[in-house]
Amino acid sequence: MRAGRVDDATCRQAIAAAPLVGALVGGTGALALWGLSALGAPPLLAGLLTVAVLVLVTRGMHVDGLADTVDGLGCYGPPERALAVMRDGGAGPFAVVALVLVLGVQAVSLAEVSADPLVLVLACAVGRAGFVLCCRRGVLSARPEGMGALVAGSQPTWLVAAWWLVLLAAAVAVDWRVALAVAVAAGLLLALTHHVQRRFGGITGDVLGAASELATTTVLVGAALT
Repeated sequence: MRAGRVDDATCRQAIAAAPLVGALVGGTGALALWGLSALGAPPLLAGLLTVAVLVLVTRGMHVDGLADTVDGLGCYGPPERALAVMRDGGAGPFAVVALVLVLGVQAVSLAEVSADPLVLVLACAVGRAGFVLCCRRGVLSARPEGMGALVAGSQPTWLVAAWWLVLLAAAVAVDWRVALAVAVAAGLLLALTHHVQRRFGGITGDVLGAASELATTTVLVGAALT
C-alpha cells in the first residue's frame, strides 16, 4: 500500500502497526511452506524456499539491514566510521557470515516446524514487534537523517508492552518453549539497542532490519525445539 506521504507521523504509525504487517508476511510464508510440504518437497528444501519467499516479499530490506548492522558492529574506529561502513552498501565478511548463519538457521528451523506452518506467522509478527521495541521512548537516532531519525523514541511504553504481551500470550497457546523464545527475543533486542546506542550513538533503519531478523530467528529456533 502506497503512503500518501513519508514523514515522521507516517513512519511512527507504520512502526506501531508493524506487527500486523509481520503477521501478513508470515502468513504468505506459511502458505508457501504448507504448499511445498503438500507437494512432497523435503523439509529442508521447503524451509530454504520459504526463506527465499520471505526475502522476496520484503525485497530483502531486513536481511540487508542485518548485513549492514553486523558489518558496522564488526569494524574498528569511532561511530562515524561504523556508520560510514553501514552506508557503503557492500557486504564484508561479517555480513556474509551473519547472512549464512541466520538464513540457514531459519531454513533448518522451518524444516522442523513444517507440520505447523502457522508458527511462522507468530515468528514474523514478533520480528516486526522488534521495530516497536527498538523505537521505544528514550532510544536515540544515530543519524540526523534517515529512517532512524524519523522513528527513534517514537513508540510509547504502553504500546510496546501491549504488543509484546499479546504476542507472548499467543506463544503460550502454542508451547511454553515458544513463549520462552519470545521472551528471549525481547531480551536480545533490549541488549541490541543498548549496544548500538553505545557503539553508533543510536539506532538506524539498518538496526531495525537486524532486530527483525534476530527476533524472527529466535522464535523459529524455539519452535523447532518443541
